[in-house]
Amino acid sequence: MFEDLSKLNLGNLSDLMSKAQDMRTRMEASQAEMQKKTVTADAGGGMVQATVNGKMELIKLRIDKSKVDVNDTELLEDVIIAAVSAAQHRAAVMLQDEMRKQAQQMGLPPGMLPGM
Repeated sequence: MFEDLSKLNLGNLSDLMSKAQDMRTRMEASQAEMQKKTVTADAGGGMVQATVNGKMELIKLRIDKSKVDVNDTELLEDVIIAAVSAAQHRAAVMLQDEMRKQAQQMGLPPGMLPGM
């Protein structure tokens, strides 16, 4: 078994480790950049507009008072949930697209990164 180790090309191993570290650094930088981006979605015909960041955190909520019936708070609650969900979905798609793009740039086959 130890004789087989002498046949390994350790130069390739260090090159592979270096590429893996470079890939990790690029992915972390990309993720940090994506977390700064925001996406917005609305619901209820523009009654509610929600903005989330790349961490899927709700950072802004706008309610158009001219479209709200103050006696129908259930509808408003449902519309808020729908707007936030739509914004989070858009952010998830944005993140997934960016991860796919990064993987292609690194020469990784589709499906190599989690969540793709």
